[in-house]
Amino acid sequence: MKPEIKPIITLLIGLPLLIGGCSSVNVWPFGGNSKTGSSSRVPENATEYRCEGNKTFYVRYPDGGKSAWVILPDRQVSLDKVSTDSGSRYSNGIAVLRIDGTDASLTDGPSISYRGCNPPTASSKP
Repeated sequence: MKPEIKPIITLLIGLPLLIGGCSSVNVWPFGGNSKTGSSSRVPENATEYRCEGNKTFYVRYPDGGKSAWVILPDRQVSLDKVSTDSGSRYSNGIAVLRIDGTDASLTDGPSISYRGCNPPTASSKP
């Protein structure tokens, strides 16, 4: 009977240690702690855009505006700067981000459209 108790005791002691070790991994892209919400939901070095229909996305400019890293609720997309007559335009051939002053729009294929987007403050521009 003793050999059967040893694996159970080992499991009872080892399981909390394994689970506790998992809590140190943080893959939350918005900085801070995802469990406590102790930090801003805006990703570091990103501009937040609030759009019609209560939609939000974030943009980072990793190489001084030559490209834009768009952070959506369910994925992230890298877009290259495309020449345009006015404002800034970024695309990867499918997704298109247009920024003209503080006004922005984002389309990604036929089903995703963010219109009437503005940063809460107009302090960060490409």
